[in-house]
Amino acid sequence: MISRFKYIIFLILFSGFSTQAIAQSFEKLKIFKEFVDYYNKEKPDSIYKLFNIPMQEALPIEKTREFIGQTKTQLGDIISYEFIAYHEQNTKLAIYKTKFRNAEFDVFIEVNNKLISGLLLKPHKDKSIKIMERNITKMELPFNGKWYVVWGGDTKELNYHVESDSQKNAFDFVIIGDNGKSYSNSGNKNEDYHCFGKNLLAPCDAEVFMAVDGIKDNIPGKMDTSFPMGNTVILKTDAGEYIYLCHFKQFSIRVKEGSKVKKGDVLGNCGNSGRSSEPHLHFHIQNTYDAMNATGIKCYFNNIVVNGLNKQDYSPVQAEMVGQ
Repeated sequence: MISRFKYIIFLILFSGFSTQAIAQSFEKLKIFKEFVDYYNKEKPDSIYKLFNIPMQEALPIEKTREFIGQTKTQLGDIISYEFIAYHEQNTKLAIYKTKFRNAEFDVFIEVNNKLISGLLLKPHKDKSIKIMERNITKMELPFNGKWYVVWGGDTKELNYHVESDSQKNAFDFVIIGDNGKSYSNSGNKNEDYHCFGKNLLAPCDAEVFMAVDGIKDNIPGKMDTSFPMGNTVILKTDAGEYIYLCHFKQFSIRVKEGSKVKKGDVLGNCGNSGRSSEPHLHFHIQNTYDAMNATGIKCYFNNIVVNGLNKQDYSPVQAEMVGQ
C-alpha cells in the first residue's frame, strides 16, 4: 500500500447516449438477460455484439474480452439478479442488484435501440450499515517512537487511499532515520528498514476479529498481489469499528481470533508482507468487515505528538512526524 494501487477497478463506460425515447423496461430486461447468459457462458464476442457502435468504439473486442475475462475470474458466475430502479439522473439507465458467486454488485445498463450504450459495475452497498464519519472509540497511536506519515489526509495528493471507499481514511507509516530515509545501507533487505520488526500495538481495547499470519515477507521493491493485506490483525471495538493493521512480519503476530486486547498490547511486529513495496504499517478503520459494503472511518488519535507538539483528537496528514 506504499505503492499506488486500487482493489478491483471496474470499467465505467457511458458513451453515445441516444436522444430517442426511453426504452421499455422489458426491453432492457431482455438485453440484460442476454448479457448475463453470454457472461456466464464466457462469450465476450457475443456481448460485444450487444453494444452499439459508440460502445464498440470505446470498448473494442480485445478490451471486451479482457474485461469479461477479468471480471469472471474475480467475481465468478452471476447467480441471480433483480431490478432495483432507474438511475435518478438518467432514466434510460436501469440498475440491477446482481449476485456474483464471490460478491454482490449493482450493474447499471443503458439500452438504446435494443443495444447496450452504457455499462457500469459498482459494489452493492448495504444501506442498513451505519456510516460513521469518525471513530467513536478513543484511539492511541499503534506504535512507540517517532513514525513518519507517508500517506494520510483527505485528498488524492496527500493520500491515494481516498479512491477506495473502505480505505479512504487510511494511513501508511514508516520510520525515518537520521539519514532522512526509511532505510540504511542499500535498502535491499527488509532488515535495512528502520521500522522492520518494531512492535505494533493495539490502539484501544478491542476484540481480535481476525489474525492472519504465515505470509512471507517480500523482498523490498516487490509485492505479493495474491494476499494484498499480508499478515494482518483486524480488531473490532464495542462501537462496531473494524481496525485494520496490515503487513506484519511473518510469524510475528501474538494474538488470536476471539481474544481480547487492551490498549498498548503488542499485536506483532512490523513487516513487509502482502501488497507492500517496503516495510511499513498500513492502518485504517472501516464500518463493517465486508470490504464491498464498507466505508472508511476517519481516525482521530486521542493523544498524539505531531512534529514535536502535543495535540488532542487529531488526524495526521502526509509528511508529518507523529509519536515520541
